[in-house]
Amino acid sequence: MKKQQVTKPGEFAVYIKWFWMLFAGGMTAIVLFFLFASWGVFGAMPTFDELENPASNVATEIISSDGKTLGKFYLENRVPVKFADLPDYLVKALVATEDERFYEHSGIDARGTLRALTSVGSNGGASTITQQLAKLLFHGEGSRNIFERLAQKAKEWVIAVKLERQYTKEEIITMYLNKADFVNNAVGIRSATRVYVGKEPKDLTIDEAAMFVGMLQNPSYFNPVKRPELVQKRRNVVLHQMAKSNFITEEEKLRLQDKPIALHFTPESHKDGIATYFREYLRDFMRRWVKENPKKDGSTYDIYRDGLKIYTSIDSKMQRYAEEAVTQHLSNLQEEFFLQNKTNKTAPFLKLNEKEIESILNRAMKNSERWRQMKAQGKSDSDILASFKVKTEMRIFTWKGERDTIMTPKDSIIYYKHFLQTGLMAMEPQTGNIKAWVGGINYKHFQYDHVAQGARQVGSTFKPFVYATAIEQLHYSPCDSIIDSPFTMAKGRYGISADWSPQNSNRQFRGIMTLKSALANSVNTVTAKLMDKVGPKAVVDMTRDLGVKSDIPQQPAIALGAVEITVSDMVAAYSTFANQGVYIKPQFVMRIADKNGVVLYNAVPEAKDVLSKDVAYTVIKLLEGVTESGSGIRLRTGSGGSGYNRVTGHPYKFTNPIAGKTGTSQNNSDGWFIGMVPNLATGIWVGNEDRAAHFRNTLYGQGATMALPIWGIFMKKCYDDPDLKISKGQFERPANLSIKVDCWKAQAVETETDSIELSTDEFDF
Repeated sequence: MKKQQVTKPGEFAVYIKWFWMLFAGGMTAIVLFFLFASWGVFGAMPTFDELENPASNVATEIISSDGKTLGKFYLENRVPVKFADLPDYLVKALVATEDERFYEHSGIDARGTLRALTSVGSNGGASTITQQLAKLLFHGEGSRNIFERLAQKAKEWVIAVKLERQYTKEEIITMYLNKADFVNNAVGIRSATRVYVGKEPKDLTIDEAAMFVGMLQNPSYFNPVKRPELVQKRRNVVLHQMAKSNFITEEEKLRLQDKPIALHFTPESHKDGIATYFREYLRDFMRRWVKENPKKDGSTYDIYRDGLKIYTSIDSKMQRYAEEAVTQHLSNLQEEFFLQNKTNKTAPFLKLNEKEIESILNRAMKNSERWRQMKAQGKSDSDILASFKVKTEMRIFTWKGERDTIMTPKDSIIYYKHFLQTGLMAMEPQTGNIKAWVGGINYKHFQYDHVAQGARQVGSTFKPFVYATAIEQLHYSPCDSIIDSPFTMAKGRYGISADWSPQNSNRQFRGIMTLKSALANSVNTVTAKLMDKVGPKAVVDMTRDLGVKSDIPQQPAIALGAVEITVSDMVAAYSTFANQGVYIKPQFVMRIADKNGVVLYNAVPEAKDVLSKDVAYTVIKLLEGVTESGSGIRLRTGSGGSGYNRVTGHPYKFTNPIAGKTGTSQNNSDGWFIGMVPNLATGIWVGNEDRAAHFRNTLYGQGATMALPIWGIFMKKCYDDPDLKISKGQFERPANLSIKVDCWKAQAVETETDSIELSTDEFDF
């Protein structure tokens, strides 16, 4: 029998000593480890100021006059919300799923910490919401190196504790949900709810809230657009956790788990959504504004990071109605354009030879993004030109949606040259506030803005400026008679180099008629006679006073509209007549505030007196004649011949007073209509990007066919929405009006008579 060994008291004391030494050493090492982390040994730690104001990219929000978000400027598509804007069940779903003891710990949960220690190097174990927030704010993605992961976890724990001391639990949850990335260009809960379900966070249902919380585990993996079934399973896990925490009943859990994932996916980007052309114009305005309005410390506001709020004059409903009107009419009119030009692919370039067509295409190629990129790569011009003849896969615009196809880049340019473009602007004459802005048919594919960027030949819409000058200088009345007869302005008159004998579009003369009838029927000879009486300089001065910025030559032929003016300038000029002779500069930014709500800018209207009330009202009465008996009568009858009705397919039959004017430029390249009611002026231009492409005949190429129907559709939509309060009443008549305006109405005409049928050399520029 072996002798039992007995541990001597001294030997046991040695073990005890070593145990406490190891324990103390271990604890010291842990304390030093966290101290080193807090001292920044493992990498820079956030300062107190950074904890107080965590750095983040906050999107600048563009807000409509009716409080809707039109779009954003951002690097991260994120607009923070307050805790009060978060539904209670969203917060409960988050706590139940991500951090059950969130309200009990001080940033570090004991069980979570143990899980972090056991799983380091794999999932990282960022167990508490506060730790996850620390990672989002100051830490980022974890390293695969185990030692780096340990250091990162130590920093997370230290930062989490500091966050808990600095912020309330509600603030931590709000910061976390505002910072989380939900992919698909949706950073933060507000952007996520708008992108995926088209709602504000406060309007979420319980199952929708559970879906967003479920996505937080791995947003790229649990992506409801790509993996709806997987996301539904994850959402049901969240609902289970909510029931487990008694936030919802078992019956509610079962009912909600049976619901499918329902998305209203509306991705937000700079090229999507409504008012895209306006937002791009606003971006240029803001770039200038931030340079001219620095912060108090002298630095410049960043429109992509600083979370500015831009309150605009655009009405989201009117903007949507305007875009719908453009789509409804031009998608229909485009079919007719394709039909008339289907014989060969260069057919829209009428009356041009091959050399002229090639020149247009070469210019378009050199202005393309492909040319710019290849030039930056050092490619020669010949190599770049050759690449335009190589067939390639591309996604093209059609009115029935984008379509994948294969064609050469050169053929794609010809294809896009076929498309009719538009510019539309609606403005309140009394305030200058722009309510709708449509710069083209699709910003993603056609980024040229036809409202303020592009000036086009205005045709007969210029004639009211001549009439206004004559009324002001010569005290004419709309009821005064004038003879429509052959007219020649002799060589040398106002400096012209040859005799000028303008013709009416139908090559006929009506004899004695009133000025009101002459403008209603766009009689060229009458307008030329008025120009002869007042002189081109007086008319040009009038257009300057009305806010037109284009360079207009002091030549008699401008009377017929052979000048290029932007839609925005034309609408502002016409609005002066509706505003009793007071010009108000169009404005679209009402105020700008920083992310804390401090107002940085308030709009101040710019106005000036241009005409007397009597003269302005007289012009309005002249323009009413256009829709009563002239080229705008289609707004009353809705008719215009079988071809017109087939293209427009829409009877308008307005009965309220409308002042307006159609315009058609040479060769039907530009179609215009500017229409006004007392509290809204809307101008519309339609034409191809290149003036060499146009309709073959005036039936389709006139302003009454190309542009007027858009106005009719737009206004019907506005009138059908009583919230907009668009006027159907009379224009305000000045007291003691000194000019006779009430005349016998002329008989209605059924054909457009405002097109300019002159060769280029007849303008004598």
